Amino acid sequence: MDVRQLRILIVDDDEDDVLLLKESIREGMTGVDLHLDGALSAREALSCLEQAWYDVLLFDYRLGREDGLQLLREIRVKAIETPVIMLTGQDGEAAAVEAMKAGATDYLARSRLSSDLLGTAIRHAVALHEGEGRRRQAEAALRESEERFRSAFEEAAIGMALRAPDGRLLRVNRAFCRMLGYSEQELLALRADDLIDPDDRAMEASYTRHMLAGEIGAYHRERRYLHKLGHVVWVLAGVSLVRAGDGRPLYFIVQAQDVTERKQAEAAREQLEARLRQAQKMEAFGQLAAGVAHDFNNLLTVIQGRCVLLRRRLGPDDPLRRHVDLVAETADQAAALTRQILAFGRKASLQPMVLDLGAVVATMEAMLRRLVGESIELVTVLGPGLGRVKADRRQIEQIILNLVVNARDAMPLGGKLTVETANADVDEREARTHSPMLPGPYVLLAISDTGHGMDSETQAQVFDPFFTTKEPGKGTGLGLATVYGFVKQSGGNVWVSSEPGIGATFQVYLPRVEDTAEPVEAGEVVAEVPRGSETVLLVEDAEAVRKLARESLELSGYIVLEVRYPGEALQACDQHAGPIHLMVTDVVMPQMSGVELSQRLARHRPDMKVLYVSGHPVGTIVDAGALDQGKAFLQKPFTPDELARKVREVLDAPREASP
Repeated sequence: MDVRQLRILIVDDDEDDVLLLKESIREGMTGVDLHLDGALSAREALSCLEQAWYDVLLFDYRLGREDGLQLLREIRVKAIETPVIMLTGQDGEAAAVEAMKAGATDYLARSRLSSDLLGTAIRHAVALHEGEGRRRQAEAALRESEERFRSAFEEAAIGMALRAPDGRLLRVNRAFCRMLGYSEQELLALRADDLIDPDDRAMEASYTRHMLAGEIGAYHRERRYLHKLGHVVWVLAGVSLVRAGDGRPLYFIVQAQDVTERKQAEAAREQLEARLRQAQKMEAFGQLAAGVAHDFNNLLTVIQGRCVLLRRRLGPDDPLRRHVDLVAETADQAAALTRQILAFGRKASLQPMVLDLGAVVATMEAMLRRLVGESIELVTVLGPGLGRVKADRRQIEQIILNLVVNARDAMPLGGKLTVETANADVDEREARTHSPMLPGPYVLLAISDTGHGMDSETQAQVFDPFFTTKEPGKGTGLGLATVYGFVKQSGGNVWVSSEPGIGATFQVYLPRVEDTAEPVEAGEVVAEVPRGSETVLLVEDAEAVRKLARESLELSGYIVLEVRYPGEALQACDQHAGPIHLMVTDVVMPQMSGVELSQRLARHRPDMKVLYVSGHPVGTIVDAGALDQGKAFLQKPFTPDELARKVREVLDAPREASP
């Protein structure tokens, strides 16, 4: 027994009995600091209980006209939990049972009452009460702890779940439900594996086995959940195992932080970096292509031009004619290849015009049907009220041809090919997804097929120069690279969406303009080669090109002053007494550029017009500052007829519009 003071209230309607009980308690509890009070009625007892607290109450079973049991019931209603020992002169189990049911701690019959028995009963009652108090405190602490856990679990900002070792979900919080789009009841009816992306389940099962075997206590890793609507939710999951005292696994605690936005941002950044690498690769290749194209174009100018001059001298039945035609055809293919290389390097010369994209598709439809063959169903869907685009018509036609051929080759057993045009308004979110695209109005050209499709690795390389999945000899790998270069050069964007076995869709977005479209003709009329009699100063450092140009111009009736270098051109102008109507000059030459030469001569021959030619694309030399935008320009390779037409065009141009 604790040495603290023990307070006891004795309730008996006989004052002498109260005194005797006090004496017996003192004898039976020697060495204990006792404070003993007495009450002669139930009312007095209640008054004492309102004024002080007690460790033990002794109630007489009969309190005159009152009932000790009634008093006991009344104090219990008042939530007074003090232990009560019931005293009575009656002896029998029925009275004891009735007292214990009413809430008594013990029951003593006066006939067997002694000091020792009374002391033992009081000690026992105090000990029981203190033990019950500790139990209640422990239960209260447990309830408080459980409430804190419940509150922390339910109110957590991240998703939390309790998972049984067999995979059942035992408990989920509100954040977990919101994250995956399910109600609590729906989630508790599922197993954990039902929520995990199939590609992550094997790894998750491996971690679970290691934890149950005691090899690891917890783990953190990124994994994918499946939302109720079907999309993937990326989470950073922390999982720990709770075990019983005997080591038996009870449940896993799962904490899941939604990191979908971060993963999407990382994916977008990786995509942007990939596009930047692609752009840098294309830029580097374009620089190389522009340099090589200059030499190629000089060579091709000579080959194509000489073929034209030979054809004029050979009759249609001449046996040598087929050889010349073959050389010319090969040169044309080489020129086309050079143009493709310049295209995906975005160095090709452009002749932009305002176009109705639907009208372009319509004029090509018959040709496209012949191109794809009878085994492929060609469907054109031309959107109403289509906006206009500003682009080079030849490039647009080449884009359509390349994409249609690519789609055709993806369907060797036949299928469906759809060419669609529509207006498209790209918002900021979509523009960010396809960065560096800018938000705004566009015209969409979409070409879809039902072919074998592409995996993600192929899609990542599909616009790379010389990349092809076709057999050797079946493709150069320049078709889609050319499309990419044409689209970018026109200020647009292109991307592909595809799945293996389903097909592919190429989407070309070109900026929409408000101008009126120029008419689209189904074909070009070949005009007769114009002639003239004016004097032309020809300045070209490549001898073979210079000789060809001189012969071509002289055949068209012009008087030609032929020089190799700019210094010779200055000297020729000083020595020639008559007028020089036009100077045809290469742009990039030794000593000085063609532009510098024309500026020097302008002071002495202000009426002389200038036509610039170059094997470098006009965009390259303009960007390099070697030629001003808008100057009369002829791109190599050119044929004698093209040279004659361009010379006549420049000579006939009004002075104020001349370059």
